[in-house]
Amino acid sequence: MAADLLQIEPNLPEAGLPLAPRKRRGPGRPFAKGQSGNPAGRPKGSRNHATEAALLLLEGEGERLTRKAVELALEGDPTALKLCLDRILAPRRERSVRIPLPPLKSAADLTSVTAAILGAAAEGRLSPGEAFELSRVMDTAMRAISTSDFERRIKALEEDGVACAG
Repeated sequence: MAADLLQIEPNLPEAGLPLAPRKRRGPGRPFAKGQSGNPAGRPKGSRNHATEAALLLLEGEGERLTRKAVELALEGDPTALKLCLDRILAPRRERSVRIPLPPLKSAADLTSVTAAILGAAAEGRLSPGEAFELSRVMDTAMRAISTSDFERRIKALEEDGVACAG
């Protein structure tokens, strides 16, 4: 293994050959700026050497380590307790929200939809964050409606302009 880690250069002075000077592209730069020394990049699936070493050390110890973490957690170690609870409890995912909302077909409907969202948040059926996210969705829908309405009006004006000019 030690031989793998050592790179032996054939043109060392000890070998009787002169040491070839390397061209530098600036202070401390063996490659031109912006040019990678490994254009192909790191191979897919390759791991860091430290990760490989850690995996080798931990191989076959998973059950004992888990048991020890649980024991420490039960004894009151806060870090072990957090680690165990993080593994037991799944991360919170978004929940689906079901509240009746009036249809949003025009800017005139904006008031009633906003009132429904605020009412649901006030009653506790929606969290403030969920109400905010629904308001953002509503805002996006309103922009789509406005864009569609604007496009329709421009088209009507162009048709009227062609009819008046012709």
